[in-house]
Amino acid sequence: MQKCSLLIATYNWPGALELCLQSVRQQKVLPDEVIIADDGSKDETKQLIQKFQRDFPVPIRHIWQPDEGFQLSRIRNKGIAAAAYEYIIQVDGDLILHPYFIHDHLELSKKGYFTSGSRVLLNRDSTYFLITNKTIDVKAYTKNSRNFFNGLRSKFLRHALSPFYKTRGKNKYYVKGCNMAFWREDLIRVNGYNEAFTGWGKEDSEIAIRLINAGIKKQFIKMGGISYHLFHKEASRELEQRNVELMNNTIANKVTRAEKGVDQYL
Repeated sequence: MQKCSLLIATYNWPGALELCLQSVRQQKVLPDEVIIADDGSKDETKQLIQKFQRDFPVPIRHIWQPDEGFQLSRIRNKGIAAAAYEYIIQVDGDLILHPYFIHDHLELSKKGYFTSGSRVLLNRDSTYFLITNKTIDVKAYTKNSRNFFNGLRSKFLRHALSPFYKTRGKNKYYVKGCNMAFWREDLIRVNGYNEAFTGWGKEDSEIAIRLINAGIKKQFIKMGGISYHLFHKEASRELEQRNVELMNNTIANKVTRAEKGVDQYL
């Protein structure tokens, strides 16, 4: 399996990040490095990362930027620029990763494709118990989770479904930014995330559209690459409509490269 960088986006939720990093530590196949893309968290997050850095099995790099509102595209670009390896697996810091999460992504990776996955949505009570007990024992502490079937794993079905599941028609551009994987050279080719996107929404769909416009195909990891999403309140969506308009422009004009993207950090 090729070497990979695991890119984890976080913002001011060290309790969730702690569980995420615990789940990374217990991967059957470890990433070769962890890059924490931090969109302006306070010192508690920095202290948590420093604690994990002392004895983590692979290097952890903390990429931080000042808190200037929701700037996920910018911090992900900085993380992409810092990545040392050819394959980048991207998650959010409010996920608990199945022990075979990295393994499944690497097993499915192939040139000319990027990958989107899904998640199991945990409810409020399950999230409270997991964080309070600082445990990633999802089976023992979760109940009534949404998207139950997203937690099933099958090698045969994973490979059989990947070229077809949610890759056509109305789902052509469907992705979940919290569970994606790319070849770094493909991200550089489209200039990474579009930093015109600020506030919540559609930055992940827009980069997928540019990749597809550039000839990179999408595959979907189903029955593998399992992740469990901790419950939290939704982010403000006051800029969502503007972001939708930016995304639609990318579709209409077959844009392949972001004007302001990762190249400024390379």
